[in-house]
Amino acid sequence: MLAKFASLNRSALFWGGLIFVCIALELGALYYQYQLDYLPCVLCVHIRIWVFAIMLAAIVGFFLRNSRPGLIIANLLTLTAAFGMLERSYIVLGTERGWVDGSCGDLVTGLPAWFALDKWLPAVFEPLESCGLTPWVIPQFMSMAEVLVLLAGLLVLLMTLFTLSSFFYNRPDAPIADHQARD
Repeated sequence: MLAKFASLNRSALFWGGLIFVCIALELGALYYQYQLDYLPCVLCVHIRIWVFAIMLAAIVGFFLRNSRPGLIIANLLTLTAAFGMLERSYIVLGTERGWVDGSCGDLVTGLPAWFALDKWLPAVFEPLESCGLTPWVIPQFMSMAEVLVLLAGLLVLLMTLFTLSSFFYNRPDAPIADHQARD
């Protein structure tokens, strides 16, 4: 089973697909902001930053997928960013459902001066609204917060399996698969 994950992990299609999904998520967020007039809150901006980080890690993965150390680094970077996205998404969902106090009325991102994305690119990363309800993505079925938790959770699970495969599949005592001969 790890052989299948290791093979998919080295696939340009996987890493390219992940880049595409991140671009689609960012464009979707901008569509909701500028076309449907759902302004982003601080937590939403944090999620956008984590999605951007996942995209950057996926670009690293795309170019370093045939190098075991590079693949491990890309997997760990993507897994870390996916955990960050999951945590922020859970806080948004908790705020929406009343589980946690995710109040962010001050509209301050909390980013350090050396990483002031909200100042450098305010059209994408500036919070404009207090945290609260998120819009429906699938009407009357799933809110944006629920979709983000689901996507981030699936990505954490997938990247955990990929990371394990990159660490353990190429062990000296592991069988050599056909895909290794092709790489």
